[in-house]
Amino acid sequence: MRLLFVADGRSPIALNWIRYFVERGDEVYLASTFACRPGLPLRGMEVVPVAFSGMKTSTESSAPRRGVWAASTLRLRTALRQWFGPLTIFRAAQKLRSFVEQTRPDLVHAMRIPYEGMVAADAAGLAPLVVSVWGNDLTLHAPATPLMQHYTAWTLKVADALHADCQRDIRLAKQMGFDPSRPTLVTPGNGGIRMDVFSPAPSPPVAPLVVNPRGFRAYVRNDTFFASLPLVLKERPDARFACVGMADVPEARETVARLGLQAAVDLLPARPHAQMADLFRAAQVVVSPSTHDGTPNTLLEAMACGCLPVAGDLDSIREWIQSGENGLLIDPADPRALARAILRGLNDSALRRQAAEKNAVLIAERAEYARNMARVVQFYQKLC
Repeated sequence: MRLLFVADGRSPIALNWIRYFVERGDEVYLASTFACRPGLPLRGMEVVPVAFSGMKTSTESSAPRRGVWAASTLRLRTALRQWFGPLTIFRAAQKLRSFVEQTRPDLVHAMRIPYEGMVAADAAGLAPLVVSVWGNDLTLHAPATPLMQHYTAWTLKVADALHADCQRDIRLAKQMGFDPSRPTLVTPGNGGIRMDVFSPAPSPPVAPLVVNPRGFRAYVRNDTFFASLPLVLKERPDARFACVGMADVPEARETVARLGLQAAVDLLPARPHAQMADLFRAAQVVVSPSTHDGTPNTLLEAMACGCLPVAGDLDSIREWIQSGENGLLIDPADPRALARAILRGLNDSALRRQAAEKNAVLIAERAEYARNMARVVQFYQKLC
């Protein structure tokens, strides 16, 4: 197949998906909304800036910068992009249309709605268009402003097929204008879990280590997380906490210092997959206190490594976790509820063992990378 992906070419999630088709031998092109060096043998690449993405440099990686922005300006920056980003779509769509005319793909896949899907929808018509919905496209970004709502609805109306990482987003998309007769696919947003990388330790970890892998994002309640830690340490002074993607976030350092948590908390930089897998294998509990989400890839990766998941009680997360059976769900705005869940996770070895067994089966059946990507190939071929 000749495939054109419209994506943030710095994103490990997008690249994990795209790499499968490069390695399969398909003719793969990338229209990246950010300048990047994806490190893949693509047949061609074009940078299509939108929503001020051209203001970033190719050396800025997608994940770590989110953490740096979040401390002081992420919410403001997100709001500005939501209000003014749609005004840049028309020009970006013209550039994308030229690239589509040049490459003549069998299929175009836009790998999230704002703003890749919006640009692809505005340039649609030359090839079937698949649009991916990522975690908070429909619940956080779509209702943010009238233009975001308009362009989200337009994208869903134009899309020939829809991919999402949870059933909730398929339902929401149909309510927002996606044609129910058109094909849909639900798989993890990064294609799935590479179980040769993310797998349990030979024996369960004994150290009371808790991992927060989410970094700083506008929809992750790290204020709740940090406020819960003194409550946990009051009962379990031996507990330790590893916070990934927070090493360079002044707000995180200041909060840790203000609460006197320096001895218990490690603020870590973003880590590659192999190192994340090692960290998950060493931990007993993984925490994801988000208020908007689809299916977080880090949550599935941690579950594959045997961590007990503690997450925000959201529709999308309930598709994977039954509270008290294979994880714990909490109100992400309630520090006491989060502290109680973390303590239960650390103290209840039987629950951890039961969850690890259930999650190993769940990940193998529903989230394994090769199995899911084989489904994607069939999905693409039907559209082509």
